[in-house]
Amino acid sequence: MKRLAPALLLAVAACAQPAARPAPARVAVPIPFPTLGLERVMGQDAGTLVQLFGKPDADVREGAARKLQFASRICVLDAYLYPKGSGSEPRVSYLDAREPDGSAIDRASCVAALTRRDGGR
Repeated sequence: MKRLAPALLLAVAACAQPAARPAPARVAVPIPFPTLGLERVMGQDAGTLVQLFGKPDADVREGAARKLQFASRICVLDAYLYPKGSGSEPRVSYLDAREPDGSAIDRASCVAALTRRDGGR
């Protein structure tokens, strides 16, 4: 029996799985969106956007947030406005742009096209 105990321990140890190592923690690194050419729009309030582009084609509000959409035959620009703090006026913190058919277009190019639309669509 004394000879079986070490052999039994070796057999059980051979069946054991090695302890799984925890996966390394992944750190989410935000990817900055380039803002070159967007200086006239980023950080602006709704009134400034209306002065720049004219009356929005859509004005959507959800709580304190707001989305203004401006469209032309060249592109559609969605400006997302969020307040920085409680009671502050919402300002543009993100822009999305696309061609009318939904295909991609550079945001700065869309801003430039909309500023030259002269009220025509």
